[in-house]
Amino acid sequence: MEIVKGTCHCGAVEFEVGLENGLQKLRRCNCSLCRRKGAIMASVPVDRLRVTKGIEDLVLYQWNTKIAKHYFCRTCGIYTHHQRRSEPSEYGVNVGCLDGYDPNELAEVPVGDGASNSVLS
Repeated sequence: MEIVKGTCHCGAVEFEVGLENGLQKLRRCNCSLCRRKGAIMASVPVDRLRVTKGIEDLVLYQWNTKIAKHYFCRTCGIYTHHQRRSEPSEYGVNVGCLDGYDPNELAEVPVGDGASNSVLS
């Protein structure tokens, strides 16, 4: 398993994710929050993401059903990860926060329909 480090923009929050086979389940989402943040996300099981610095600097944001848990750095505001509503056993990780990955170099990324939890082609 490859361990990849990630950070928010200001460096207050650092984390590690264990990637079994590289980035999995790449997607964007069109829900009201994701549409505004515009991040490309990859999924990892919740036990494969570990905050190594700055857990106290993470702010939790929830709305509507309050199932999904979205985490942001309280200093720079960068979204680092979220516990998924459609799959609570997984975190969605902001690919732009991961060392060694450039989301602008990724091929086509599907857009999920956050309202109905399906994938649009």
